[in-house]
Amino acid sequence: MQVSEEKISFSRIIEVKNYGSAAGASLEHAHSQIIALPIVPTRVREEIDGAKNYFLYKDRCVFCDIIRQELRQRNRVITENSGFVSIAPFASRFPFETWILPKTHLPSYELTEAPSYGQAAEILSDTLRKLKQVLDDPPYNYIIHTSSFPEQDRDYYHWHIEIIPKLTKVAGFEWGTGFYINPTPPEEAAEYLREAR
Repeated sequence: MQVSEEKISFSRIIEVKNYGSAAGASLEHAHSQIIALPIVPTRVREEIDGAKNYFLYKDRCVFCDIIRQELRQRNRVITENSGFVSIAPFASRFPFETWILPKTHLPSYELTEAPSYGQAAEILSDTLRKLKQVLDDPPYNYIIHTSSFPEQDRDYYHWHIEIIPKLTKVAGFEWGTGFYINPTPPEEAAEYLREAR
């Protein structure tokens, strides 16, 4: 019997961390998952396409504009270091949703220079510590958003990490509409987290 060898190319790698059973952790301990996909998922494609459309309209990266605005206004900034900023994004989907963004534009974290990984780890650790302190060690997921393999050289996308504490339930309205109900304004969430030591 002859087995045909078919080359599978992966266009998307999804990196997530699950912490706590409410975050969907199938194991009792916190764990990370790296999953290779042969397609770009719809949600990811929408984010990439939105960034591309903004770039075509404004001739600049939407994430870079978000960083500039947040650093100027400072009311949704949680913490920062020389390479990264942690923010409660405007129109957050979930209470205490947090984004960590590199201040230097890069479409893919694989293109980040080695010294920046230490800064990324530092701000991720600091942000998770603040969430743990303020929210009494909540379950959470974090997801690394990075360009798909064929798109790593794109100027319109900016890699980042999204942290989603599991404080509310996603129910019928959210599943049916794609809209989210967030009872905590991001400005208040950022203020609570900034105050945590």
